[in-house]
Amino acid sequence: MAINLLSIIPDVSMDEDVKDDTSSSADSDEDNEMETETSGGGTIEDERVYLPGEPVPEGEELVYDRSAYQMYHAAQTGAPCLSFDIIRDKLGDNRTEYPMTCYLVGGTQASRPKDNAIVVIKMSNMKKTYKEEERDDDEDASDSDDSDDEELPTLDTVHIQHDGGVNRIRVAPIESRSLVSTWSDSGSVHIVDVGVQLTAVDHPAAQAQPKKPPKHSVEPLFTFPGHQTEGFAMDWSRMVPGRLATGDCNGNIHVWNPRDGGDGSWHVDQRSYSGHALSVEDIQWSPNEATVFASCSVDKTIRVWDVRAPPSKACMLTQSAAHDADVNVISWNRYEPMIISGGDDGVVKIWDLRQFKTGKTAAVFKHHTAPITSVEWHPTDATVFGAAGEDNQISLWDLALERDAEASQSRDVDVPPQLLFIHMGQQDIKEIHWHPQIPGLMISTAQTGFNVFRTISV
Repeated sequence: MAINLLSIIPDVSMDEDVKDDTSSSADSDEDNEMETETSGGGTIEDERVYLPGEPVPEGEELVYDRSAYQMYHAAQTGAPCLSFDIIRDKLGDNRTEYPMTCYLVGGTQASRPKDNAIVVIKMSNMKKTYKEEERDDDEDASDSDDSDDEELPTLDTVHIQHDGGVNRIRVAPIESRSLVSTWSDSGSVHIVDVGVQLTAVDHPAAQAQPKKPPKHSVEPLFTFPGHQTEGFAMDWSRMVPGRLATGDCNGNIHVWNPRDGGDGSWHVDQRSYSGHALSVEDIQWSPNEATVFASCSVDKTIRVWDVRAPPSKACMLTQSAAHDADVNVISWNRYEPMIISGGDDGVVKIWDLRQFKTGKTAAVFKHHTAPITSVEWHPTDATVFGAAGEDNQISLWDLALERDAEASQSRDVDVPPQLLFIHMGQQDIKEIHWHPQIPGLMISTAQTGFNVFRTISV
């Protein structure tokens, strides 16, 4: 099995900045830019493949191998959006043709509370990352094709004022409306309709203004201040439109249900699901059971709940020592009864819910060297998942792969056979998401901005 990782090239710049025309962006005062990553110089003799665990010699640096990516772009939106979600669009499912377009919504963590915003984002004209030999093959392309290749990727954004920093933001899977929920560091949870702003990023010229335009002021459809402290855990149900669960730093979880009539209001049960002893870090609704959700906590546990029972009796399953430290993130497989968890111990674990009571894991991966910050199953492949950590790595895995004995003996570093790919280059990675409509496309966010990439491995 070939593992496509980064290469080491001595003293070579990692990328070339390509900026969009910010004058056509809806909020030209923000430091919006999009980059197309390019390989540096260096001779073939200078290059070698980097394997995880190897030290990087002095005077050398990691640069990405263009041949390992079908597409790789980077973008910045001013203040970092350390939480984001992907907005489903009407451009079709299973898209494979380039250039690509995708829509996101992020939440900022600006240094001044009044500067925070919800950011509606459109990334377009994202072209395939070619191998050099492919570029040689393209020399006979038509003049129109050449002119198209010269067009740069475009980033358009619209900013909505937000009360406080955005700890987490999620898109509601409701076809009829463009709703997002935000967990504010002020202690409230908001639901906001971003439909107008989503239309605006498709028509940036109409929104452009000669001077710095103000952020859009949009009144939330609904605000719940009942947590009385800030939190991070939040997830919308895919089985029941409009159903939401939120968890706070005091260990309390509240379940929201939309009121009848579709008037944009919710009933939030004041009785909390309070089995966790410490902060609730993540929540995931079951993808195939409408009343079941899972949660993880700083108390090192993972719990599975059923909302048909009263909150005090709703915890049906508990893994009391899921990790040796805080359990930060979980993801529920859409096709198999499995949950991934990632903790402060840097470990990624796979749990088969059919064996959950036994305490035995289906798989354990200790590749990352720092706390895990995000995990997510692939939306269509039941055995593939991604993980991100504070070691500034994103790792892609396939549980279906088995060890190749001959290949293992040829390596000095022990690489798990399920490890498909390692993506690096960002600092302080916080979240990763697979695009549900573009197979294999992953988007990540970090202090240094967004990466949008599609590898040759997935």
